[in-house]
Amino acid sequence: MEKLKSLIPDDLLKTVKSSSDDDLLTTTSSLLRLFLGLPQFHQAVSELADPDLGCCGKNEETSLDLKRRGNLSFRSRDFHDALRFYSKALRVAPPDGGDKSLLASLFLNRANVLHNLGLLKESLRDCHRALRIDPCYAKAWYRRGKLNSLLGNYKDAFLDITVSMSLESSLAGKKQLQNELNAIPNYQNKQTSEHDEYHPSNYASVDHLPSVQSGVKLHCVSTIEKGRGMVSECDIEQASVIHIEEPFSVVISKSCRETHCHFCLNELPADAVPCPSCSIPVYCSESCQIQSGGMLSTNERDKHHVFQNLPDDIVEHIKGITSADTYYSENECIQEHQHECRGANWPAVLPSDAVLAGRLIMKLINQGKAATDLSNLQEILELSHSYSMMKPETKLELHLLSIVLILCLNKSSCPDLSVCEAAVTQTIILLSQIKVNSIAVVRMKSSGDSFKCIPSGNVSAKEQIQSLEQIRVGQALYKTGSLFNHSCKPNIHLYFLSRGLVVRTTEFVPMGCPLELSYGPEVGKWDCKDRIRFLEEEYFFHCRCRCCSQINISDLVINGYCCVNTNCTGVVLDSNVATCESEKLNHFLTAPKSLDHHVQVWEKMHTDVEEVASSLLSKRRDSLHIEPEICLKCGSRSAIENSHAAVNKAWNHLRRVDELINSGQANVSVVSDCLRSIAVLRTFLHMYNKDIADAEDKVAQVCYLAEELVDARKHCEASIKILKRLYEEEHVVIGNEMVKLASIQLASGDSSGAWKTTKRLSQIFSKYYGSHAETPFSYLPCLKQEAAKAVNLSS
Repeated sequence: MEKLKSLIPDDLLKTVKSSSDDDLLTTTSSLLRLFLGLPQFHQAVSELADPDLGCCGKNEETSLDLKRRGNLSFRSRDFHDALRFYSKALRVAPPDGGDKSLLASLFLNRANVLHNLGLLKESLRDCHRALRIDPCYAKAWYRRGKLNSLLGNYKDAFLDITVSMSLESSLAGKKQLQNELNAIPNYQNKQTSEHDEYHPSNYASVDHLPSVQSGVKLHCVSTIEKGRGMVSECDIEQASVIHIEEPFSVVISKSCRETHCHFCLNELPADAVPCPSCSIPVYCSESCQIQSGGMLSTNERDKHHVFQNLPDDIVEHIKGITSADTYYSENECIQEHQHECRGANWPAVLPSDAVLAGRLIMKLINQGKAATDLSNLQEILELSHSYSMMKPETKLELHLLSIVLILCLNKSSCPDLSVCEAAVTQTIILLSQIKVNSIAVVRMKSSGDSFKCIPSGNVSAKEQIQSLEQIRVGQALYKTGSLFNHSCKPNIHLYFLSRGLVVRTTEFVPMGCPLELSYGPEVGKWDCKDRIRFLEEEYFFHCRCRCCSQINISDLVINGYCCVNTNCTGVVLDSNVATCESEKLNHFLTAPKSLDHHVQVWEKMHTDVEEVASSLLSKRRDSLHIEPEICLKCGSRSAIENSHAAVNKAWNHLRRVDELINSGQANVSVVSDCLRSIAVLRTFLHMYNKDIADAEDKVAQVCYLAEELVDARKHCEASIKILKRLYEEEHVVIGNEMVKLASIQLASGDSSGAWKTTKRLSQIFSKYYGSHAETPFSYLPCLKQEAAKAVNLSS
């Protein structure tokens, strides 16, 4: 993009950067005309859109080289490396690889690796894939038979090895296979699975969406402050499912392309399935592969002529295993990858926003809804945008991306798409809509994803403390989901089951009350000034939610300093926070409200704030002012600048501790250093400052690794105590921290404490995730099981 920017004359550059949505046709026309006349531009587009110039297509030579490397790793019994090489080889292997299909041999090689790793079901599926490509692959039939025998599928095992024996030419080989047959247990009345076990939809990892709570009805309203938003037509109880939705379009994050399915966005299994036509996507199952627009890897020749002399039941078995039926109708297939599946570079190179825009455009054109010049695109989607409010550099980026995207789509997959100013203008608006309406699809990642439950009290067996991290795995557009407005203290929570969006209430919501979620920053996570700045920069509105217009304890203490008077619990603010909180106070006092509401909110504020800022509440309401560096409780003055320097020095040391935590190394000396740093923080920061909570959490992890479990628990509980003041008792953040506490309690042999903590965190997760609480937290069932087991052993 930088090269393209350098080709634009200064006057046109200035015009584009200062453009509004009203003059987009003029700016796009000038820019498009300029680029279409430049050979450098056409060369750049060709490198992106021409499959012959791309590096995302199939390559037999590369695949064979990766296969050789996989073979070397397998022979040296480095099965993890072998798995990696064979999987990479499958991604670049052409669909047809000569007399003996390269694909089939790669699937079987990977099946052997998976077998050695103890992943029997995954190995079985790879055998099935190899046989669907090459039904005469004797080794695949034999491997499949051995796996079925180990899995207790004795009838299939008998049939598989019988087929393998029919393909064996040597007498010695047939004799060995006969011995294998004789060793299979009697399968009569023991068979537990049939051929439909290998139907792609039977092992897809797509999660089923729940039903909306009975009686819940939502409708869209429009307000002056927030535009369109969603409200309920009835009272809604806490933890009710109020909305479910499949995405209109979705794209995987670039950082997750190697770890998550490109269709359902779930984590990839060891036997992930590549796209048969290009090397970019990889899927968790053939079900996802087909729905995304790919086809099954198969050989459609008459595959069964060599088996004509076999008994009918054997022939039927072969047909059931090697047939490649169409499992989804054309209407069921979403086919969002189909237009990208040419081996061209642009889907891999362009930003996710642009790839998502391309998917939206092609979906609407294929459905017959969008004109080939895209002139009706904006009215079809009916989504808000804020192009005119965007930064000059962002406007220029959108112009360039739109022109490049339209040219790439035209050259690589849709020659009917018009390359004109109308199409480019509508694409700019579309990218603006995606910026403010798309939703990040997230997954919870934890050390518990590979969690092996630790016997109670067995400290030496443990790894890192249980911890959670939210991973952005994709970006999606949910047309109804995008209508929910923002609040820094939301009353709804959204989560994802595969691609599907689920929205639940987190508190009782009365009829007519706006249903609002958080766009990222919440009270307790960031202070008010940072939330407001983020929302203005990313979503182009000034937040006036209940927490950004009312004084609350979280915003006062989250980055606050302590009073110089050691007996005082008051908070001291720096000038930036003081200014922001003063504006909130003035806005609250001057905003028109009913008397009852005004008194109710003031009383609530009085109860929450009195502990740290009672002086605010004792003054006359018309003379309230928050002074920086003055304690809001006793009025003492503090030198924040000196405090700030000491705090930074302590935090610099604590940040270096992260390396030790990540490497799993800690000792008593490190613990002592951490305790000195946190003592400095406690000296200068308010006791509810989030930095102290974060520091307590780090110290808990270090103590855990150093096998100082009593201290680990003490610091973990201290962190939770602070977070409860910043958030609330049943906030999901508290549940996340309780996971750590439960794992410490288990490791230290406190079975009763671990059981109580686990029950509590399960209640919190149920509030946010309902019956799906264990879906985003894969370690939770194991944690609950171990806690219950420990209680039973101790009783």
